[in-house]
Amino acid sequence: MAWTCPMPLRDQPRVVMGHGGGGAMSAELVEHIFAPAFGGPVLAQLSDSAAVELGGARLAFSTDSFVVRPLFFPGGSIGDLAVNGTVNDLAMSGARAAYMSCGFILEEGVELSVVGRVAQALGAAARTAGVEVVTGDTKVVEAGHGDGIFINTSAVGLVPPGVDLRPQRVRPGDAVIVSGPIGVHGVAIMSVREGLEFGVEIESDCAALGGLVEAMLAVTQDLHVLRDPTRGGLAAALNEIAAASGTGVVVEERAVPVPPPVANACAVLGLDPMYVANEGKLVAFVPREHADAVLAAMRAHPLGREAAIIGETVGTHPGMVVARTGLGGTRVVDMPIGEQLPRIC
Repeated sequence: MAWTCPMPLRDQPRVVMGHGGGGAMSAELVEHIFAPAFGGPVLAQLSDSAAVELGGARLAFSTDSFVVRPLFFPGGSIGDLAVNGTVNDLAMSGARAAYMSCGFILEEGVELSVVGRVAQALGAAARTAGVEVVTGDTKVVEAGHGDGIFINTSAVGLVPPGVDLRPQRVRPGDAVIVSGPIGVHGVAIMSVREGLEFGVEIESDCAALGGLVEAMLAVTQDLHVLRDPTRGGLAAALNEIAAASGTGVVVEERAVPVPPPVANACAVLGLDPMYVANEGKLVAFVPREHADAVLAAMRAHPLGREAAIIGETVGTHPGMVVARTGLGGTRVVDMPIGEQLPRIC
């Protein structure tokens, strides 16, 4: 049975790189092809991870695939990403990952020493995150039909009683908090991929966020929503939450932490740090009465030392993200169409 589309997918008859960028083109692909084909109320929530009831327990379940190029970069590797990217999806539901599967797709001709390095990095990252790899799969494709190593990981964990993290709980007046400097991962990948020099080595922020989320939930379980701003960066995450919650978001541009090396690199490359991917940061929408205490708990954790309140939600301009600039003006922070930096995770 052929699929039908109520509107053109950006007039693209074929898949292009932008469909994998986490922006509007990715959303259209899911909305018009995958969601109608698969159906189901859980999938319809389109969260980073699915929260499901099974045997009296509330589980969070997520899967992700990693195709980053190069395989090794300052601050991490595809093995680190394969663990941290998936366990962080669970963390955004409030769950700590317990068990993980791992599938390797290897290209014929890749050196076994490289496979071994990636496997070692993946195992070490899993131990650091407190998740156990319990099953997996390996496939090999012909030379020229892959890019060395692709990895898929899936994970499952328990959602603590009383925790309910979803954008529909966002209300006007919520504080918007980011856990630290943005744009680091995407710029780290680009610097090594293109051989660019920015005067200082920029390392990826790749990290598992489960411990940080637990510290936040220890202050209050009344967090409204969490999101890790990976593909599409902070801009995509804010737009997704604004659209799903029906609220507007106002960001103070000067309050958004952007490291000087990232700001300089983005200026040279013509990029906006708001749209650059992160792999060890989260954005939280928190009731105003809890914001200061949650921020203090985040700053007491190693992965949240530079956390900052960057804005708030409002009842006006629902579904829209607006940034107040340092010059006193405002600009609309749109959902990205495709992806500024492809193959970053």
